[in-house]
Formats: sequence, structure tokens, C-alpha cells
Amino acid sequence: MRDLSFVWLEITGKCQLECTHCYADSGPRGSHGNMTEADWCRVLDEAGRLGTRLVQFIGGEPTLHPSCSALVDHALNRRMHVEVFSNLVHVRPAMWEVLSRPGVRLATSYYSDDPAEHAAVTWRDTHARTKANIAEAVRRSIPLRVGVVDLADTQRSEQAVAELRELGVTDIGTDRLRQVGRGIREAETGPDQLCGHCGDGAVAIACDGEVWPCVFARWMPVGNARENTLSEILAGNRMYSVERQLRDHFDAASEAACDPKCGPNCGPACNPSCWPTGAGPCGPKCGCQPNYDA
Repeated sequence: MRDLSFVWLEITGKCQLECTHCYADSGPRGSHGNMTEADWCRVLDEAGRLGTRLVQFIGGEPTLHPSCSALVDHALNRRMHVEVFSNLVHVRPAMWEVLSRPGVRLATSYYSDDPAEHAAVTWRDTHARTKANIAEAVRRSIPLRVGVVDLADTQRSEQAVAELRELGVTDIGTDRLRQVGRGIREAETGPDQLCGHCGDGAVAIACDGEVWPCVFARWMPVGNARENTLSEILAGNRMYSVERQLRDHFDAASEAACDPKCGPNCGPACNPSCWPTGAGPCGPKCGCQPNYDA
């Protein structure tokens, strides 16, 4: 049986924001898909039997899904650690209670210390609310990591990092624009946008059940969780074919910047082999960058 240590659960395509670089092309017109709460619970059960110890709820905005709290509870009851990747635009009191539970950590994105520049990325005037909720997460001692995505040469990303540190955030990662979804600018979507370790003990599952080796590898479906079990998908011909394509592409590439046993910036702060069961987040804290040299 093939091991699976980490799973992205993209439980919704709905989001209050329409970020200009969103790899999932999420927005207010997105939907929760056709995966039911029972489907997601079954997937969590299957992942648990395959050894999964860390799941990330992502979207869209996962807290907009009516079953988000129940699914977090289900994962915790399966002795998994949970990360919720939220835009932190609006957090209901009940959701703060969920995020404060042992075994749950929080992740978000931040773009600038300048509200206007932040709004130019998100297409909504939400800087103040996101900043306030970051401060609230710190106040509540909720484990938090924040990613700063550098989208332009003139972006105040360094100032954003400084502002986050002033707010008390200690786990700050950086990443570049990924040419996926709305992030496509001049390059075509392809393996060069990936870190090279897709599918290595991890898969992403979309709200329509489609399974990919990574949330960024959306053009490489390996199966559908509504039609087959995770065990069947991981052992299937499509998974084998995708892994071979990635291996062939990256064989000639230089070694990735991060330890492949440590989650890339698109995933959790660290694989559970070193977080949270170990001494703390392992390096490099900047995460994996797209392998543009491949």
C-alpha cells in the first residue's frame, strides 16, 4: 500500500476575493462543487488509512463552506493535524473556536503594507480586515504562517514582511508568481511552475473530486475521488504516467532549493515528520520556488 502523508482538500471554489494571480481561478461566482460532506469524510478516512497525518483545507475560501468546521473535527478525530488556509477577510466567532483547537494551525497570504496595493491584488478593499485578523490569530496564540507572494518589481513585499513581523508573525514565507490559473502572464502552464516533488506522498483533491499530484498541477489529473478510492488512484496508471512525466522533466534539473521531505510553500509549513511532532518548523522557511531552471 502506498503511503500518503499530506493532502490538500480544496473544498470550495468560492471566495470573497478575485486575486489577480489565483491559481484556482476562485471568486464570488465559484461553488462548493459536488463533493458532499459525506464524500469529504470518506476521503479523510481513506487518507488516514494511507498514513496521512496532515491535511490542509483550502479553496477558494474554505471557511465559506458550510461543512468546514465539521470536516476539521473529522480530521482531528482521525488524529490528523490540520491547516486551514484562509484569506482572513471575515472570521466568524465560531470559526475562531475551531481554529483555536489543538492540532489546528492557520495560514494566509499577504501582499503589501499599502492598503491600495493590497487591494489591487485582491480586487477588494480588505487589507484592514486581513491585518486585524492576523493580529487576532497571534493574540489567540494560533499557530500561523503567512506567505508573501511577490507579483511585481515595485511591490512592497519587503515592507509587508516587516509589517507582519511587527504584528508578531514569526513564520513568514515568500513565493513568486505561479503561471497557473489567473496567474498566467507570459508563460504557458507547465512543469516549470512546480517544485519537482509533486505526488511525493501528497495529493490535492478538488471540490468536484478531481485529484492532482499538487494544487498547482491542475492540468495533470490522476483520478476522481467520487469514482475511485485514494488507494486505487495512487496505484493507477494515470498516477504512474504523471509521475513519469514529472520525473523525466526534472531529471536534468538542479536539485530543488528545499528538502523534499519538508513541505513546499504551497503546502503546509512542514511535513509532519518534523512539524508538529518535532522541535518545530524546519528550513528552509522560504519553501520551494517554481523550478524555472528546469
